[in-house]
Amino acid sequence: MLFNSVTFLFGFLPIALGGYFATARFGRRVASVWLVAASLVFYGWLNPAFVPLLAASTGFNFCTARLLAATRSRPAVQRWVLRAGVAVNLGALVYYKYLGWLVGLGDSWGLLHTSVPAIVLPLGISFFTFTQIGYLMDVRDGTTEDRSLLNYAVFVTFFPHLIAGPILHNRDIMPQFADPATCRFLARNLGIGLSIFILGLLKKTLLADPTAVGVAEAFARPDTLPLFAAWHAVLCYSLQLYFDFSGYSDMAIGLARMFNVRFPLNFNSPYKAQSVIDYWQRWHMTLTRYLTQYVYTPLALWVMRRRLARRLKVNHAAQTTTGGFAAMIALPVFVTIGLAGIWHGSGAQFLVFGLLHAAYLTTNRAWRLHHPPVARLGGRSVLWRVTLTYLCVLVGAVFFRAPSVPAALSMLGGMAGRHGIGPALPVLAWVPGHLPGAAWLQALGMIQVTDRHTTVQAGRDVLWLVALYAIIWGAPNTQQIFIRFAPALEAVEPGLPAWLRWQPSPIWAVAFGCLGMLGLLALGGTGEFLYFQF
Repeated sequence: MLFNSVTFLFGFLPIALGGYFATARFGRRVASVWLVAASLVFYGWLNPAFVPLLAASTGFNFCTARLLAATRSRPAVQRWVLRAGVAVNLGALVYYKYLGWLVGLGDSWGLLHTSVPAIVLPLGISFFTFTQIGYLMDVRDGTTEDRSLLNYAVFVTFFPHLIAGPILHNRDIMPQFADPATCRFLARNLGIGLSIFILGLLKKTLLADPTAVGVAEAFARPDTLPLFAAWHAVLCYSLQLYFDFSGYSDMAIGLARMFNVRFPLNFNSPYKAQSVIDYWQRWHMTLTRYLTQYVYTPLALWVMRRRLARRLKVNHAAQTTTGGFAAMIALPVFVTIGLAGIWHGSGAQFLVFGLLHAAYLTTNRAWRLHHPPVARLGGRSVLWRVTLTYLCVLVGAVFFRAPSVPAALSMLGGMAGRHGIGPALPVLAWVPGHLPGAAWLQALGMIQVTDRHTTVQAGRDVLWLVALYAIIWGAPNTQQIFIRFAPALEAVEPGLPAWLRWQPSPIWAVAFGCLGMLGLLALGGTGEFLYFQF
């Protein structure tokens, strides 16, 4: 079931909300049972066959967690229990998400001679698998206190995060569901959540989906795309992905808030990032934190212990050496971000995407080792940093979207002009004689004089892209607009004037009512969220 579907908006959501607060009159446990049941209906709406998989995964991991808690006094046994639990989770993930690709890869290399099995990828398996592996890790470390199966089931299956995140941490969410106050109806939280949801719906229906027109077709035939067409396709995809994921993140936070639950922030204006390090702290933030906590940090500590055992230094000076940098920085980064790439999907292009960003990050870290960050930067420096970061991200986005590595390389070749300039940009007849440099561009074949209709249509396309970039780089994000009411668990950057901060008032109610109508009117042309495929 899609957040942006009529079935969800006018059927499931009112029933789920009303039932939750109605059953809460009979106690928190009854309300929790209702919420689990509603979430399972939500998950199984498109394919009921996957509900047993989610239920089995939840039950298995809860039992494994209880066994981990019971063997705390026997560390060796506990380690094997944890390894078995993680192995089962990853085994299910590999089977559903990567087995077909691995078999096809082995067959293409002549190692296997069998057909690729037809396996349907269950929605959200990456998200609820990682969430539960993190829970097992925390039980091993003794950082969990709630042992209730019902609370755990609510934590895993709560529908706003179930299919496309954010990746939740038990210490952030389970105490909220254990609090009886969460079951009490609060009109203010309903208003805040609904308003945030409306902004997310608008991003999806009015900004992301219209920008996607032609993107799939362009990436399906990258060999034929000349310079301008290739750049247009890649820019449109980067904007589609931005507003699609931003819209979903807002809608998830808004839905959770309607149920009196605050989610962690998962999207924080990543295209405003001034470095790739900053970008990964703003894009899919819960995945970055998850991999940092459970992969990068343990691996980095292991490397440091190994170096200390060999009587090698681990200080700043050691990190500036070639061997120290490779071991203490490059190795953990490449392993962690490489896994982040593979997590997004099966295919060599996702691995290349991860390794490319790992190269960006290690280069960024090397620069910072020798050039300490400046406290205050001038406008030109900020512009240069944001532009360079965005271009790096744009190259990565080509691999992220392309169906294969050769297709991605072909698209990048088109962006470099290897397939020719192609159809020139249409302009009106007066342009070559009045704008500086226009005659030179015409001589190069980059612009051509055409009729008014063609020029106006091209101008609209350009203005649409300019408007979207103006929103990205010039407008406040959702968290800043709702800063007075702490929309997410993390702190929000202040700085907006008072009149731009949302508040429960008639003016804001009318404004968001109109925005909600726009979002509903645009529902007919919407599709599923891009992160549903991951």
